[in-house]
Amino acid sequence: MKIIMTLSSLSLLGLISILHVYWAYGGRWGSTAVIPSKAGDNKPAFVPGKSGTLLVAILLLFVCFILMVLGGFIPYLKTTNIIRAGCIGCAVVFILRAIGDFNLVGFFKKVKHTVFAKNDTWLYSPLCVYFGITCIILLF
Repeated sequence: MKIIMTLSSLSLLGLISILHVYWAYGGRWGSTAVIPSKAGDNKPAFVPGKSGTLLVAILLLFVCFILMVLGGFIPYLKTTNIIRAGCIGCAVVFILRAIGDFNLVGFFKKVKHTVFAKNDTWLYSPLCVYFGITCIILLF
């Protein structure tokens, strides 16, 4: 079970990272469904920049690296306290993202009827919970 969760998380995080690189360099496919929008006007709550989007892609790859080390997929690297601390940090970030800001993102958001909000409820937040649980399981 542990290996299946790790491999699925690695695959999904890798794909999401590639999507962020695609968006950073001008790709538009799916971009309207992944940015929170305010209630009523359906205008994006923010416009992500190229550098911020690339930073997210790099951070997602960093999570992949941590999961690969903890999962034993890089045998010449030993699990250190730094890797464990990074994994704890990733788990906390993913769980907090799933809980949300109580306004536009997460399970406890107020705005619930936009395209993003529906996707967030049924896909993005559950994925964050899954990634957080995967990080926690790999710690033990």
